[in-house]
Amino acid sequence: MITPASIADVLLIQPKRFGDARGYFAETFNPRMAAAAKLPIFVQDNESLSVETGTVRGLHYQVAPFSQTKLVRCVRGAVLDVAVDLRTQSSTYGQYVAQNLSAESGLMVLVPSGFAHGFCTLQPDTLVCYKVDAVYSAPHERGLAWDDPDLGISWPVPVSGAVLSDKDRANPPLASLPRGV
Repeated sequence: MITPASIADVLLIQPKRFGDARGYFAETFNPRMAAAAKLPIFVQDNESLSVETGTVRGLHYQVAPFSQTKLVRCVRGAVLDVAVDLRTQSSTYGQYVAQNLSAESGLMVLVPSGFAHGFCTLQPDTLVCYKVDAVYSAPHERGLAWDDPDLGISWPVPVSGAVLSDKDRANPPLASLPRGV
C-alpha cells in the first residue's frame, strides 16, 4: 500500500507481508511497485548500522547533478526518520515529515530529491537500508543541522545525549543554506 505523507511527493510504502509459523515473506521492491509509485531507477543500495540508541545520522542531501531520491527502510531495530523539504519553489520549504520506521512494521519512506534526510535510532544495533537513484558524490554532499530550532523537529533524544559524527555536528542551519537544492 502506498500512502502520501503530509508533504507532497513524500510517500509511505507498506509492503504486504505473508506470514506463517516460520515468520513472513515480503516483496520490498519490484518493478510493479516502482511503476505504481512512479519511482526512479535506483542505482545504489546503502546500509548503516548504528550501535547506540540516540544515534543521529543527518540531515544529509546531495545537490545536482547528484541529488538523490531515497527509499528508506529499517531492517533491524527502529528509527525516527525525518525528511526536510529544501525544494526552492515548494510551499512547504523548511517543513518536515517524521515517521517511525521499524523492522517490526516494515514501513518504508520514499524521500524525494530536494529533501534533506536523517534519522535517530530508537533501539540499539539498528540497521537501516536505503536505495538511491544517484551514486554518492563527495563534492555534491551537503548537510543541514539536525537540531536547528527553526526546523522544530521533535527528536527523541536531547541535544546533549545524541550520538553524532563530527561532520554532522558541524552542519549549518537552514537559514544559512542557499535556497533550494
